[in-house]
Amino acid sequence: MTKQTILKKNYEELDFTDDFMFCKVLQNNENLCKELIELITGKKISRISFPEKQKTIEMTADNKGIRLDIYVEDDEYSVYDVEMQMTRKTNLPKRSRYYQGLIDLNLIERGEDYRKLRKSYIIFIMMDDFFDKGLHLYTFSNLCKQMPELALNDEAEKIFLCANGIADDVSEDMKEFLDFLRERSTKNKFTKELADAVDQVRRNEDWRLEYMTRYVRDMDIREEGFEIGLNKGDSLRLISQIQKKIQKSKVLETIADELEETPDSIRSIYDLIRQHPDKSAEEILECMED
Repeated sequence: MTKQTILKKNYEELDFTDDFMFCKVLQNNENLCKELIELITGKKISRISFPEKQKTIEMTADNKGIRLDIYVEDDEYSVYDVEMQMTRKTNLPKRSRYYQGLIDLNLIERGEDYRKLRKSYIIFIMMDDFFDKGLHLYTFSNLCKQMPELALNDEAEKIFLCANGIADDVSEDMKEFLDFLRERSTKNKFTKELADAVDQVRRNEDWRLEYMTRYVRDMDIREEGFEIGLNKGDSLRLISQIQKKIQKSKVLETIADELEETPDSIRSIYDLIRQHPDKSAEEILECMED
């Protein structure tokens, strides 16, 4: 495997649906980010702010954490996590639950009153219709099973936006945004501004270097993983064992000792699991083999 093979796309080929481009466009264009959130949630927002770029939430040094694509706050005490998810996953509902829990824990300090929790929106943008019901937009909030008209009012919403839905269930502006995701078409002011922002990111030499550096680093992690020299079955078992021990908050040295390995021999797998805590053993192995 050469260093070029890890770059599945050249920098000039990156589109809005690529995670790196998605983050750069929205993090550096506050108005576009605000307009996108308004379009998806259907609510008017006066102002948003970015507490930090690609916010990382990690409760302790050894626990599973998450890195959020776009995390913003508005002037009405609400928070929004917007994720671009282009590959079809089977665990999105539980991932949204996990994100929600960690965001809530991050919003309040230990011992503080739970009433300080903010209204929150977890938003996944994806190409496929995960639920296979034909809708473009699925919004979930907690309701009573016995009385569906009775809402829990815990102020937590989860939204899944699917570009390949078939129902006539969204506005014309939303349809044009979804066309932009699927076909790169620019039929209105918003999508034209998104396309212009993509071009601006492509011309930024500092971000080009950041993109190259990030993916060469990921490639090095994957190359090191192959040095273990295991077959697929043994690799999956080792990855699964390390995942379970990380979930128990065990550190690298302890895991290596319990598995009768050296820390250096499993460090690349350990780091990859920590970077992608929501991936299965099979998905981790695929990352190593890409």
